[in-house]
Amino acid sequence: MDDNSDPDSSGPSSPRKKAEDVTRQSALALELPFTLVGAVVVGGALGYLLDKWLHTSPWLLVILGAVGFYGGVREVIRRLPGDGGPKRGQRTNSE
Repeated sequence: MDDNSDPDSSGPSSPRKKAEDVTRQSALALELPFTLVGAVVVGGALGYLLDKWLHTSPWLLVILGAVGFYGGVREVIRRLPGDGGPKRGQRTNSE
């Protein structure tokens, strides 16, 4: 059976497709701040606990907080949709 019989999927810009795109973008917009903050909090909390245990305050808190920030930013960039251009390391036809 062909799925094209659905009146909502008549074209590439159907209302159903637009609603799915808006929903996906909204979910991503709500998820990304928690991803970034969560990575920093986990890194900072681990650094704090290790600082208390090893009596190295505040060095591990700062270092692991920075590592968490780097990891959070990297994860946010990874989850963002690309522009459709060539990825790093890929060759184009003009090369």
